Amino acid sequence: MNTALGVVAAKAFVGEITTLFGHVEFNPKGEQVAQFLKLLCAYPGVECYDILTSVTGNNCCLNTSTVDMFLRNEPQSTSSKNMVHLAQTVRDGVIAKYNYGSPDYNERHYGEASPPVYNLSNIPHDLPIFISYGGRDALSDVRDVQLLFDSFKFHDVDKLTIRYIKDYAHADFIMGINAKDLVYNQLVSFFKHQL
Repeated sequence: MNTALGVVAAKAFVGEITTLFGHVEFNPKGEQVAQFLKLLCAYPGVECYDILTSVTGNNCCLNTSTVDMFLRNEPQSTSSKNMVHLAQTVRDGVIAKYNYGSPDYNERHYGEASPPVYNLSNIPHDLPIFISYGGRDALSDVRDVQLLFDSFKFHDVDKLTIRYIKDYAHADFIMGINAKDLVYNQLVSFFKHQL
C-alpha cells in the first residue's frame, strides 16, 4: 500500500482495543471513523482533499455521476476485526492469519504463539487464476502484486491469466467507465474458458 493516508491509518489504527471492548462494527460513515480520519488528515504528508484518490490512487476513468451514486451507498460497514486484520497486514508486511494480540490467544486459535503465515504457493498449480491489477493502484500497488507473483512462479502458465492496466487505480476496477471492456469482458471470458 503506497497511499500515505492508508499507511498512516494502518500504523495508527489500534482497533485491537475496540474489539476487546465489544465494538464489533467498523462503520466508515460513522462519527468515530470521521474523528479518526480527521486526526489522520492532520499528519504531515497526508492529503485528504480528495479522499477517494487519497485512499485508492489516481483513478483515470471515473465519472462524477457514477462516483456520486457509489458514495451514496458505499462504503458499507464491516467488522472491526476485518479492519484490524488489514492494519496488521500493512504494518507487518506479511499475509498471515489474524493476530489475537497475545501468544496465549493465538495458541488457543492456531496451536502456536504467532499467527501462521498464509503460504500462497500451496495453491494448487493447476487451479485457474485470473489476476487484474493497475499501475496507479495505491491499495494493491504494483510492488505488492509482484510479490504475489513470486508465490505463483511454479504455477501452470496456461492456468494463470494476468491483466495489467497501466492507468488504472483501485476504484477504476469497480466503476471505471471502460471497466466493462478492459476488465469484466476478460473476466467473463476467463470463466467461460474454464467450463
